[in-house]
Parts: sequence; structure tokens; C-alpha cells
Amino acid sequence: MGFPWIPEPFPEEAIPSSDPGGSSSVAMAQAGKEQEALQLLAEADRKLRGSRSFLAGLFGGNSRIEEACDIYSRAANMFKMAKNWSAAGNAFCQAAQLHLQLQSKHDAATSFVDAGNAFKKADPQEAINCLLRAIEIYTDMGRFTIAAKHHISIAEIYETDLVDIEKHTQYPQYSRYSHSSANKCLLKVATYAAQLEQYPRALDIYEQVAAAAMDSPLLKYSAKEHFFRAALCHFCIDALNAKLAMQKYEEMFPAFSDSRECKLLKKLLEAHEEQNVDAYTDAVKEYDSISRLDQWLTTMLLRIKKTIQGEEEDLR
Repeated sequence: MGFPWIPEPFPEEAIPSSDPGGSSSVAMAQAGKEQEALQLLAEADRKLRGSRSFLAGLFGGNSRIEEACDIYSRAANMFKMAKNWSAAGNAFCQAAQLHLQLQSKHDAATSFVDAGNAFKKADPQEAINCLLRAIEIYTDMGRFTIAAKHHISIAEIYETDLVDIEKHTQYPQYSRYSHSSANKCLLKVATYAAQLEQYPRALDIYEQVAAAAMDSPLLKYSAKEHFFRAALCHFCIDALNAKLAMQKYEEMFPAFSDSRECKLLKKLLEAHEEQNVDAYTDAVKEYDSISRLDQWLTTMLLRIKKTIQGEEEDLR
């Protein structure tokens, strides 16, 4: 007869876990996926070695390469599940190289993009290298829109991961790409060029995009913004440059004359001529109260203000 005050043992499944977060279970699952990925890599390597034999050359060597391609991709996805991003990127690169060997350019480019996305989490520079390989293939295929999209991805990696603004301005020209993608790339380059005080390059881009926009019914509304930014780049070089540029923009695009941006420029030029810091600041505040200034505009306007007062102050 048992003692009534001794509780019955808990069923095994009811015993509380000593690892409430389940972190060890997650780690075990990841280790299992990684082991599976390594096995797949070994299988893919065997397929490749078999494809190089004399008999394979006579009886379907390419099919073995295609199988190896598929296995490398499966291994890469397993590495992703294990959060081994570098191994995933390397496996996708292996698949991409085999796709190139099979003359399958689209699949090769896709695999390089997959590799780049994996490397983003572990090795940003290697991610850029993979995306550049994909861009090269897409460009060769005439797929300029998607190539431009991946150029933007590279710019974003430099911006967020490598914090290397200088590299943003070193891309080739995008005139081969579709208008919307090309403009997006060009404007990103102009933004960083101006931040680096490469004003001639920045204003050339803004003027180019503005000229194209004003001839498009869908994009016409944005032309005034691009002309405004171009004029500010001129202003950072020389006030007279800005005045002449603004007059040119009004002739090219009469709607610019009635814009708030053009009216602000005129007030800023007048304040600059009079060396009146207060008038300059008031004009900027008035504009900002209706159309909030972004960081780029704030930076440019502060640089111009500095030429009046000799030292940089807050615009607000």
C-alpha cells in the first residue's frame, strides 16, 4: 500500500522542459540540416566526377552535370535552413558555374542572385561579387531591367552594410536599361555624388532625368523636383551658376516657374546676394512647413547657407 502523500510521477511528456525557449532543439535541427547539406555536396561531387569519365561522355555526361546542379541547389537550401549563409552562397555559386557550363544563362544568373542573397547575411563583399556576375549575364542576355534592379541592390549593400558611399558613384551608365529602372539607378548615383561634393556629375544626372521626365505625361510632375535638385548642385558650386541654370529650366519647362521649388530658389538667391542669413533661413522654414525637407535637401541647403554665414547652423 503506497503512501497517499507521495504524488504519482508525471507522465514523461508532461514533464516541463528545462529549455523553455527550445533553443537546443533549434540548434539540433539546424545541425541536422547542415549534415544533410554536406551529404548532398558529397553526392553532387560524385556526380561531377562521374560526368568526366570517358563512358559518361558517350552516354549522357550532361545529364550528370544537370543532376549535380540540382543537388548543389538543394544543398544550398539546406544550408540556408541551417543558417550557414556562407556555405549556402558557395553551393549556389557551384550550381551557377555548372549552369554556365550547360549554356543555361538564365539559370546561372538566378543562382548567382541566390548566392548573393545568401552572402548578404555573412559576407557583403562576396554578395556584391555574385550580384555583379548575375548583372553581367543579364546584360549579355539583353535583360537590362532586371540588371538595373540588381545594381540597386548592390548600392543598398554599400549603403547599409559596407557604408561605402564612394562606391555608389562608380557604376557604369544605365542608358541601356528601361526608363524607370535606369532613372532609379541614376538618381541614386546623383544622390551620393552630390553628398561627395561631385556636383557636376550629380547635376548632369538630375538635368538628364528631368529633361526625359518633362516629355512624359506620366513623369512630368517629377521634372520640377529634378530641376530643383540640379539647381541646388549648381548653387553649391556658384550662385551665378544656379541663377543661370534656373532661368534655363524655366525656359525648358514653363511649369517650373510656378512651382514652390522655383520660388524657393529665387528667395534663396536673393538672400545669398544680400548676404542675409535670416532671410535665407526664413525662406527654407516656410518651404519646410508645407513640404518637409528630406536629409539630402537639408544637407545641400546647409552647405549653401554656410557660404553666407561662414559656419553651418541648423535650418530650424
